[in-house]
Amino acid sequence: MNKKYLYGGVGLFDSPDDIIKAASETSEKGFKKFDVHTPYPVHGMDSAMKLKPSKLAYFSLVFGLTGTFSALALMYWTSSIDYPVIIGGKPFFSFPAYVPIMFELTVLLAAVMTVVTLISIFFKFPNISHPLHDTQYMKAVSSDRYGICIEPDENHTIEEIELFLKSLGAKDITKIYYDDEELKYKNVILQPKFLLFLALIAVIVSGATYFSLNKLMFMQPFNWMREQAKVIPQESSAFFTDGFGMRMPVEGTVARENLPYLFKNQPEEAGKFLINPLEANEENLNLGKKKYDIYCSPCHGYFGEGDSRLRGQFPNPPSIHSEKVRNWSDGRIFHVVTEGQNIMPSYSTQLTNNERWATILYLRVLQRSFNAKESDLR
Repeated sequence: MNKKYLYGGVGLFDSPDDIIKAASETSEKGFKKFDVHTPYPVHGMDSAMKLKPSKLAYFSLVFGLTGTFSALALMYWTSSIDYPVIIGGKPFFSFPAYVPIMFELTVLLAAVMTVVTLISIFFKFPNISHPLHDTQYMKAVSSDRYGICIEPDENHTIEEIELFLKSLGAKDITKIYYDDEELKYKNVILQPKFLLFLALIAVIVSGATYFSLNKLMFMQPFNWMREQAKVIPQESSAFFTDGFGMRMPVEGTVARENLPYLFKNQPEEAGKFLINPLEANEENLNLGKKKYDIYCSPCHGYFGEGDSRLRGQFPNPPSIHSEKVRNWSDGRIFHVVTEGQNIMPSYSTQLTNNERWATILYLRVLQRSFNAKESDLR
């Protein structure tokens, strides 16, 4: 280099106490362009240097909020506008179900984009040159010494900086100069070479991903997770003569704790012989209300008036407050819940026997509230 351009002056210290004291006096002296380098984080350095909060936090906030509201907008539009479906009796806009996804996308965008911002904007990636790199000063502060670097400004010359470092008790005081690469620095992110490099990386990663997921996974021995010694639903099987992998239960067998329903296709007999075994206490009524709100209210409405929340996706059912349904026995209603009726499906797989009986107890409460007797009002 024919002409040297000064970057600043550096000095070394032997202990954390010395560097804390030096940083505090440097900030008190009025130096604005200085930095401290230590082999490990030194507690109290931020306050000694009088550092202002990093602007990086604002980027993290913006990217985090972007993730939050992007997730919320996507799930709202999908479940409430584009494809509204009742799931478990929940409303279309079920905010509690969105919270985990909103949290995950917030953390993902905030973390990833903060690192990208730090590297590309604060560290000027892909430029990796700096005047302190490969100097004896940097080798010392990366090992067992503590250093301070002060850059000249309009109020302080390099000679004043050197005298000040001597007054602090610094050792190995040295001038640091820019190197050629740093002086000739230009932002190369948009240069053709760098863009071609990024495109090449994208092609290689895409090719490797395609090969791994579409070719490698089907080769021996990498297909061991895909081809397992089991039969999945709807899969054929060479073990049975008819080729079906899914088998019907052996005739006459009963699954444990799953006795067969005795009044199949016999609603009148069910109404005559089935009796609700549950007591109408607070516990059972709360259970019945919970199950009714989940499974029954989407069609029947929260009060059983037949005011469906399905927006015309299915025909509205009749009100449970009609004289016909009020005169049904608990066993007759149990039969409808168990086997279904007309377009109403069976809920025998979703609700246990006790849950069905508890739901009927709550249904009776709704009927009584809409058809109260004079004695109920006293």
